[in-house]
Amino acid sequence: MRNVLPSRTLLFNTINAMSKRGIIGFALATLVPVAGYLIVDHYGKNAVPVPRYYVADSVRTIEKNGKQVEDTVFHTVQDFTLTNQLGQPVSLKDFPDKVIIADFFFTSCPSICPTLTRHLKRIQDAYGKVKNDTLLQILSFSIDPERDSVPRLLDYAAKYKISPDNWSLLTGDKKTIYNLARNEFFVPAVQQGDGGPDDFIHTEKFVLLDKYRHIRGYYNGLDTADLARLVNDISVLHLAKDRSQPGLFKRLFSNGNQPGTE
Repeated sequence: MRNVLPSRTLLFNTINAMSKRGIIGFALATLVPVAGYLIVDHYGKNAVPVPRYYVADSVRTIEKNGKQVEDTVFHTVQDFTLTNQLGQPVSLKDFPDKVIIADFFFTSCPSICPTLTRHLKRIQDAYGKVKNDTLLQILSFSIDPERDSVPRLLDYAAKYKISPDNWSLLTGDKKTIYNLARNEFFVPAVQQGDGGPDDFIHTEKFVLLDKYRHIRGYYNGLDTADLARLVNDISVLHLAKDRSQPGLFKRLFSNGNQPGTE
């Protein structure tokens, strides 16, 4: 496989630049939006700015209040079927009403992937405290699926203590995964290719989807400020997705599931 990664020295310098202060800051940045989400969810759902949409597919003309206006149709990520670390088939339709974080990694990556995985693990842990909630699903697509078999993904999950409840490590057909990265998730700064043997994608970007599978954000998974923005946007999108649900405090402290919730 052709090596198109940046030099190891540059990558390790990037990672080492995240000082202890930065890591602590990220931990706080993760917890504060979650706490803020609990408060806003309970007291005021009607005044929360939501993340913008990305990737317009077309513009159409519609009638609104008796006037012809232009309406942008934003890209919807198409469904797929891949295999997770438990050997189970996984599709987007398996996660109705969930906000999704997608990233692209490989298990033998010696540079940025371990840091990206640790950051996603902190996000998973933070939202994992929301018991019985349907807030978040993480999808990590292997860009080296020939080597990243199901047993290898399972070992990687064990190494980083990844819970399969809301985090799927995915392998499968390389061309399918590379097409998803380029033409469905539109991962920035990814060169064109055909998903063939010499094709290789490597990115630090996380991609956020809303429940309608619209792209709502791109985030640098190595940057603590961008990660704080991601955590905040997850909470905001969840608030926007279903205002008819009971508040999260009621779901957290109820003895059973509320009607209409999982």
